[in-house]
Amino acid sequence: MADKSKLTTGANASSSQQSSNGWSNKRRHITALILARGGSKGIPLKNIKLLAGVPLVGWVLRAALDSDLFDSVWVSTDHDEIEKVGKAWGAQFHRRSLEVSQDSSSSLETMQEFVRQRPEVDVICHIQATSPCLHPRHLREALQVILDQGYDSVFSVVRRHQFRWVEVKQTEGRCSKPLNINPSKRPRRQDWDGELCENGSFYINTRELIEKGVPQTGKVTYYEMPPEYSVDIDVDIDWPVAEQRVVRYGYFGKEELEVVNLLFCSVSGCLTDGHLYISITGEEMVSINSRDLMGIHMLQKDGVEVILISSKDDPVSKTLADKLAERAGCKVMHGVEQRQVVVERLMKERGLVWKKVAYLGTDILDVDCLNLAGLSAAASDAPAEALNAAKYNCHSPAGRGAVREFTDHILLLKKKAKSKMDQDRTDRMSF
Repeated sequence: MADKSKLTTGANASSSQQSSNGWSNKRRHITALILARGGSKGIPLKNIKLLAGVPLVGWVLRAALDSDLFDSVWVSTDHDEIEKVGKAWGAQFHRRSLEVSQDSSSSLETMQEFVRQRPEVDVICHIQATSPCLHPRHLREALQVILDQGYDSVFSVVRRHQFRWVEVKQTEGRCSKPLNINPSKRPRRQDWDGELCENGSFYINTRELIEKGVPQTGKVTYYEMPPEYSVDIDVDIDWPVAEQRVVRYGYFGKEELEVVNLLFCSVSGCLTDGHLYISITGEEMVSINSRDLMGIHMLQKDGVEVILISSKDDPVSKTLADKLAERAGCKVMHGVEQRQVVVERLMKERGLVWKKVAYLGTDILDVDCLNLAGLSAAASDAPAEALNAAKYNCHSPAGRGAVREFTDHILLLKKKAKSKMDQDRTDRMSF
């Protein structure tokens, strides 16, 4: 779907203000600020909760950094874990004071504290962490109006076609009244422009407006975003639904999405929980989740080859590995210590490069491959080294759905890539 984002000047803009700031004559320091308090009431630590394998705040940080228009990108928080995540995603860190970290604290108060401590900032773009479908182009287009046309304030909106009525309490015993329609002449959607509502993605204001406590005043305009990009986790609290939206419409970085052809998966610590069970008769057993096996079968059905890897110290013996290969319907390589060497040899045999390969690993042996693979993941209970190297952190632990979760993620990305190709094909046929 083509992005029909657009800018329209607000009614209170006057031509006499267009050059009042003289911005074309001076380079302004533009900063992006993401407010991420740790005390979310609805979803605990919502701002760093994983959404499609990425911390919620990571989606907007990636969009802000890749827009290439900000002189600095900041996360303002009162929480140590949010600070760590923000820094890991490339942001600078602002520790907000206790006074502006209360449930009653407003975003404006927090931004005012920030600008008091940052005298170099001239324009501040407040980006909400709860808007994971924000793209760099949305920010670039909105910022361009600030820079080129001297507007004081730009904020994002979405067009809604919803009929609104006056709220009436049941105990009042009176009738409700329509707010924006004539019920006897209800318009068809195509005959009604709808109404513009703030979607909360971003608010851009000059320093002066923030200092005075009057954002969205002066020469103001709005930036209209299509509804498919207007996802607000404060409203869309059904996380699986939000993940589906992000996979379809989210921004995944500057590089093109690649469709992987091969998945390497470490057996112990990914497919199994790492435990070895021994019966009183001396039989060795491991536990494998049937949902994980189903995930492997789904990948294979979709044309992705799966190869399982185990090391010589792995609890899975050669005999068990053979049985596992039969059950999973794929090749199991036992006793592999030099993971990267073996993986690259198999890739060369198949004429593949790293961006066409997915890797699910769990330990020090897997770190190099996790860093190199086009898609990589680690189970939620994997060591920190593996989690830091992986591009996707699973919600599920090893042997308890991690493999299925990652295979579902791969299949969703394949659908996204196919959808993008279909969209491009449709766009080309339109000319």
